Amino acid sequence: MSKLYDLKTFESSKGNLTVFEGIIPGVIQRVFYIYEAGQMARAGHRHHRAWNALICLSGSCRVYNNNGTREDNFLLTSPRQCLVLEPEDWHIMDEFSADAILLVVSNEGYDKDDYIYEPYMNSSLIGHISMVDSE
Repeated sequence: MSKLYDLKTFESSKGNLTVFEGIIPGVIQRVFYIYEAGQMARAGHRHHRAWNALICLSGSCRVYNNNGTREDNFLLTSPRQCLVLEPEDWHIMDEFSADAILLVVSNEGYDKDDYIYEPYMNSSLIGHISMVDSE
């Protein structure tokens, strides 16, 4: 089940330092970021193995999540927030602000066979989901 964390942040007159550690299991295997996405929907999948941590470093975006029993929407608006998605969390990221930079940290490297694109049958988005990018 997805979980929203407030990351430990140290503030000083020299600026802020926010720490990402002990958030997802295993070793970080993949890091990527999404920017200049506009209102386009991204993702539209879940995983067999991969855990993902999402941090909106700049701007904001929305994340829809469905784990098969529960649907949630999260608005990421601060680099101090970290949304952790477990493998069973089918998700879409959208409504990116013009200045949004969404960082994704994963405990698995890219493997096309780890992706499950079909949404859960209880999704309120059934019938409204168009093809979205697979990242």
